[in-house]
Amino acid sequence: MTDNTAPVTLPVNVEQIQQLLPHRYPFLLVDRVIEIVQDQSVVTLKNVTINEPFFNGHFPGHPVMPGVLIVEAMAQSAGLLTQLSARMKGGSPSALFYLAKVDNARFSAPVVPGDQLRMEVRLKRLLRSMGLFEARTLVDGKEVASCELMCAARSEK
Repeated sequence: MTDNTAPVTLPVNVEQIQQLLPHRYPFLLVDRVIEIVQDQSVVTLKNVTINEPFFNGHFPGHPVMPGVLIVEAMAQSAGLLTQLSARMKGGSPSALFYLAKVDNARFSAPVVPGDQLRMEVRLKRLLRSMGLFEARTLVDGKEVASCELMCAARSEK
């Protein structure tokens, strides 16, 4: 059993991330949290290797990370912002959020094996059970993707 009210110590490693997000291999797309400002912003990292299962078919002989997975990595980073912020306030992790909407997605450069993704996510507003986030991904300081994300808390049935 883990202590959900423990203070947040950076960096947050992948084992700690697995306590906060339900995603697992091959769909956990965040390796580390390196910065967080409670209820405001988070910076996360993803190391991209040739061993990623999606490279087998995208594309043989010319591996490129699918844009939809870069968006998913940004969404997982948004989830970590909400979960870690709840922990920083001394509470338990918040309800599980689902990706509800993606707006203005832009991809400006391919992501290839050997790249390290730096996801920067900022909370624009939180209304009831909905969060609106601005997100961007950089490789070597250059923006490779950006979007707005809307996430909604799972309704209990």
